[in-house]
Amino acid sequence: MHFASIRIVTDDVHRIAEFYEKATGQAAKRYTDDFAEIVTPTGTIALASARTVRGLGADAPRPAANQSVIIEFRVEDVDREYENLRRFDVAFVNEPTTQPWGNRSLLFRDPDGNLVNFFTPVTPEARRRFEE
Repeated sequence: MHFASIRIVTDDVHRIAEFYEKATGQAAKRYTDDFAEIVTPTGTIALASARTVRGLGADAPRPAANQSVIIEFRVEDVDREYENLRRFDVAFVNEPTTQPWGNRSLLFRDPDGNLVNFFTPVTPEARRRFEE
């Protein structure tokens, strides 16, 4: 089994695609007004309009309602990414902080309020975890 993607359901695919393009430096593949993807070497962020899930009924995903998932990206230099993101209208939760488990981490919110974590393994132990 291979993890393929995480899908964010939104009311504004264009707005959130632009945000993730700026945040990641990756161009979104826009297939329709209702669906786009940011493809990275290790996984994909799918961005889908709420219209794409309405047929699922009362239990369909709701845009801007995430309270439990953090979208995480391992980056080369979290401090450099922080400086880049400061040029945009980004709602930061914290500044880059070294966590007890060895990652230097930056939390911020996307336009729908979803938490995003950019992190860089900085201790020898943390680096080893990502080499395995």
